[in-house]
Amino acid sequence: MSLFNPDSWTLLQGLGVFGLCALVIALAGTRITRVVDQLADQTGIGEAAAGAVLLGASTSLGGSVLSVTAAWNGHAELAVSNALGGIAVQTFFLVLSDLAYPRANLEHAAASVPNMMQNALLISLLALVLLTIYLPDATLWHIHPSTPLLFAFYAYGLWLVRGAQHFPQWHPDITRDTRQDQPDDISQMPSLARLWKEFALLMLVLGIAGWVLEPAATVIAARAGISHTVVGVMLTAISTSIPELVTSIAAVRRGALTLAVGGIIGGNAFDVLFIAASDIAYRPGSIYHAISADSAFWIALTLLMSGVLIMGLIRRERRGIARIGVEGVAILLLYLGGVSVLLLG
Repeated sequence: MSLFNPDSWTLLQGLGVFGLCALVIALAGTRITRVVDQLADQTGIGEAAAGAVLLGASTSLGGSVLSVTAAWNGHAELAVSNALGGIAVQTFFLVLSDLAYPRANLEHAAASVPNMMQNALLISLLALVLLTIYLPDATLWHIHPSTPLLFAFYAYGLWLVRGAQHFPQWHPDITRDTRQDQPDDISQMPSLARLWKEFALLMLVLGIAGWVLEPAATVIAARAGISHTVVGVMLTAISTSIPELVTSIAAVRRGALTLAVGGIIGGNAFDVLFIAASDIAYRPGSIYHAISADSAFWIALTLLMSGVLIMGLIRRERRGIARIGVEGVAILLLYLGGVSVLLLG
């Protein structure tokens, strides 16, 4: 047996490699949140934009590399379910982060127009993926036309988010529980060059961990006799999303509430691009038309969870059931219900 040949791994070896990669992703992802928060202050881009772009993309890198690697190896279901499962579990993590902030409902305290715009972008991207399943299976160089459209839509959405950050057309009411973006003392931070170097190094670590995680996940699915959908939604999606949970709770405890919410929502929007990138890597044809009914179910579920979340961000219930509000409880129940359907179906 060779440790460098996944085909020779036993189930125990696959689980060992999987656990090691998940640990690396958790540690690197935890560190990168502090770096992104400091970059937001030094560059002046703001916590919402930093959370949506820098934190969302960096903490999602492990999952994106895993999905692309899975698609390249012909495992379309693992690639798609990893992306969709990541969006669902990260939205669920936002509820857990809410529990770490006892003063008020996180959706109330972290009121931000860019975060709502980012969530609207997520819903639009997911709807486009779902629509593509029912469009003709036509490709150019094995790439479906929806793939470049997803990238273009995402870029346009980021431009809108930036506009909402700098030139908002309306503002949420500021209450005593609202926490706005307050920059830290820049003089106490490392230099901007050092922060960018550390950010790049941590992204490299996350990317390598995601690349190694894919063969471990494939081995687990094969040796344990479970579907790639279950592995993608329950194992790879959760393990590669650990940074979002850790960084979101850490940001909440540090008082960076806008960064916490923006990191989750921004990461979710970026995760949809996993599917677009996977379509490029998937050589048999359109990956959208290789999506199973189980994965289509998770698209619909994540759309519903995202819709509930944006209603919560607009309604801004100050306190509610279990300190997370009606929308938070609904998201929690939707996710746990989806997991139950997946495991029992």
